[in-house]
Amino acid sequence: MPIRTVETSPFSDQRPGTSGLRKKVKVFQTLNYLENFVQSIFDSLEGFAGQTLIIGGDGRYYNREALQIIIRIAAANGFGRIVTGRGGLLSTPAVSCLIRKRHAFGGIVLSASHNAAGPEKDFGIKYNIGNGGPAPEQLTNAIYQRSAQIDRYLTIDHAAVDLDHIGAYRVGSLEIEIVDPVTDYADLMETLFDFARIKDLFAGGQFSMCFDAMSAVTGPYAREILEHRLGAPAGTVIRGVPLPDFGGGHPDPNLIHARDLVVMMNGTAPPNFAAASDGDGDRNMVLGPNFYINPGDSLAVLAANAHLVPGYAAGLSGVARSMPTSGAVDRVAERLAISCYETPTGWKFFGNLLDAGKITLCGEESFGTGSNHVREKDGLWAVLFWLNLLAAKRQPAEQIVRQHWEEFGRNFFTRHDYEGLDAAKAEAMLDRLRNELAGLPGQRMGAEIVKTADDFSYTDPVDGSVSTKQGVRIVFESGARIVYRLSGTGTEGATLRVYMERYEPDSSAHGQSSQTALAKLIANANEIAGITAHTGRSRPDVVT
Repeated sequence: MPIRTVETSPFSDQRPGTSGLRKKVKVFQTLNYLENFVQSIFDSLEGFAGQTLIIGGDGRYYNREALQIIIRIAAANGFGRIVTGRGGLLSTPAVSCLIRKRHAFGGIVLSASHNAAGPEKDFGIKYNIGNGGPAPEQLTNAIYQRSAQIDRYLTIDHAAVDLDHIGAYRVGSLEIEIVDPVTDYADLMETLFDFARIKDLFAGGQFSMCFDAMSAVTGPYAREILEHRLGAPAGTVIRGVPLPDFGGGHPDPNLIHARDLVVMMNGTAPPNFAAASDGDGDRNMVLGPNFYINPGDSLAVLAANAHLVPGYAAGLSGVARSMPTSGAVDRVAERLAISCYETPTGWKFFGNLLDAGKITLCGEESFGTGSNHVREKDGLWAVLFWLNLLAAKRQPAEQIVRQHWEEFGRNFFTRHDYEGLDAAKAEAMLDRLRNELAGLPGQRMGAEIVKTADDFSYTDPVDGSVSTKQGVRIVFESGARIVYRLSGTGTEGATLRVYMERYEPDSSAHGQSSQTALAKLIANANEIAGITAHTGRSRPDVVT
């Protein structure tokens, strides 16, 4: 089949963020926009001729069209095989699972994760390397540099591939394999968790659960694993059919966007446990009746109890968290006498640590938790880990967390998001703050005195690469801290994330809410950065 060379011109806005390139659907539909970026990926790689490429997405609007374009470009560039899920569906952790199981050269994930979907909403694309994890900064920088210079892409003329039937097809010399999107991932989960024990938890009829798939990709995975393999009653999984617009909802599993689930769990007769996952299946929120489990606490509890889970019973080599994430897991690592690493935000920073065997568990405050089983955060995996703990301990989730606080103390933590800000004004606010950092130590702010103030920089302990400007940190003599950073996951304007944290060893004070415990720190955060003055916002859009 003849290869066709198409002349094109570069776009100036194709720099990948922390999770790939995310834009509005209409931007990706611009003539040659997606084609340019895909060709820029392939132009930045070496040695893939005849190799396997995994491609899949969360089923959002434009997923199918994008996949067909990528197939044609991959065929023209010399890949030997493409593996994708039926309907083009693959959760992000399932893509990582397949890359590793098939020893693939790499993979392409089509998703904008927790962002809204639909013709007027968001789309995204990112490249994952052969370990199954997101491309490192060196590669994403190369892709961006190539996108700024690209003048042609390669493609072939071929009818659309039938994505809806399992089987093998050919596009020129390229073989296309359509697989069940769930089976390999579900089989992996059975090797990690005690399915017999979890099944027994459901079998008694005394334990109930609700899993909200938010009309996104995790629905089929959750139904197969929870309802079919583990025997949870039909209907345990709600909103389990992936829809191109996610049912008009915002597929972000937090207290705001998973509001219906939160209301249910704070109602008069809630189930014993609840969870939600996001658009592409890599995030999670877990809840007990009238009890929200902070992602930082969740990571710490999983680490402290990993010996109860078959896949981790041999012990943890180490743990890692992103810098803004609660330091709760640090205290567990100290007790276990294992290393704890603090990385920038972005799952790719965990990849080297996992590959080098330095860590087993890792997590971010943005509802992401994972382990060395894949190289992406994994929402359903985290939920199964919690179910394994509930089955082993036979205690409610709240009791498990409160006992953890009794033993390790509580890290009160909150994140305030200011969304849709003018990007220039948000950058100017942080630049002003950076310029003032040197003068902050020693200053008194209410009852707190600033101990240190810096802009977080990270040197990778494996390859020595350096990442700078990863978040402004204000640390007080009490150990409390405030972190400011701009998110790289949005498609419009800028999102300012402000993180506040304070450690409380006194168990008699653990019962208060995070917002109450951190009220003075929240006021300090606004004053230090001048958030209201610079943005005009008197309150955040999302509080978690």
